[in-house]
Amino acid sequence: MGRMARIGSVAVLLAFATGFAGLEAEHGTATLAVTMTNDQTANQIKVYDAGSGALLQTLSSRGKGGAGGNARGVRQYRGEILAVVNNGSNTVAVYKRDGSGFTFDKLVTTTSAPVSIDFANEHMYVAGAATVDSFVMHGNNVDWLDGTASLALVGGGAPPDGSTAQVGAIDGKRLLVTLKTDPDPGTVDVVRLNDGAIIGEAPVAVGAPAGTLTPFGFSVYPDGTAVITLAHSSQAGLFRDGAFTSIINATQAADCWMTRAGKYVFTANTGSKTISRMVGTGNNVFVDASVAATIATGGAPADIDTAEGVLGVIDHGAGQSHLSLFNYNRFGELSAFGAPINVGVANANGVAIVAPLDRDDK
Repeated sequence: MGRMARIGSVAVLLAFATGFAGLEAEHGTATLAVTMTNDQTANQIKVYDAGSGALLQTLSSRGKGGAGGNARGVRQYRGEILAVVNNGSNTVAVYKRDGSGFTFDKLVTTTSAPVSIDFANEHMYVAGAATVDSFVMHGNNVDWLDGTASLALVGGGAPPDGSTAQVGAIDGKRLLVTLKTDPDPGTVDVVRLNDGAIIGEAPVAVGAPAGTLTPFGFSVYPDGTAVITLAHSSQAGLFRDGAFTSIINATQAADCWMTRAGKYVFTANTGSKTISRMVGTGNNVFVDASVAATIATGGAPADIDTAEGVLGVIDHGAGQSHLSLFNYNRFGELSAFGAPINVGVANANGVAIVAPLDRDDK
């Protein structure tokens, strides 16, 4: 082969390799951490590279924020979809993954001011101030509203504003919504589903156990049990078959938000400014580590999420919001990496850790 032919071959190979590098970048290889500014006039999302902490994007949610005292106001699905509540606009903004970032897809309208989102059963579920809605999905497209139900307190009547905490599917037939109503103990609404859609009948309202307060954040195990924080009495409970079956002292003050990674559940403890690690079984829940990590900023932790070995938590303090990122191993041990990120707003709300896309999913 002549010298010019060899140079041409190398150039072709370099172009070929560069093309593959471009495909990798577009594929979405970065783990992302997303929060929303919660601005009551012009809500936005902020997208960070979870590895470097670099801010990658700031995108409008095309609505108004204003959510508070809620969990999962930001939620991701399979690394492909991101949804964010516009509490002040009665809409949810939906985005699609685009490489190491997102592009705006659509707004969906909810039947009451939205506060919490979950994805399951080929549906997106949204709990609002007074109702819970189901939206059917086709692939990675969120489509039309196909069911709604009114939320209810265990003693009767509609929940007051600000009491809805979190929504989450417990299996293919039931959905849970937690309602905090201090000084009353609080309620867990069990909402029936049919083929993933809310069927519209009144939920079964289950009261928090005597001597406890404020069902708040929760995580669901594959066996259909849920570990639920009882935030204002600093306890946690195991919820199974429509009832609380076990209650423990959380050992930290105001365990509010929760996320699960395998067998471990992590709680963000607002009063103690710590993160705890718990384990739930079919019959009990145990504190595995009272303090698995502390919040370095000294702020009060709020929403928390995990994916692919990364845990993210939002905290508030001294007029600022921060995003702290931790690695976790197979034993649920946390190690902070990088300095906490100053989000630049006072009331950032919600966090979602978005894993890299799997090539087979594209």
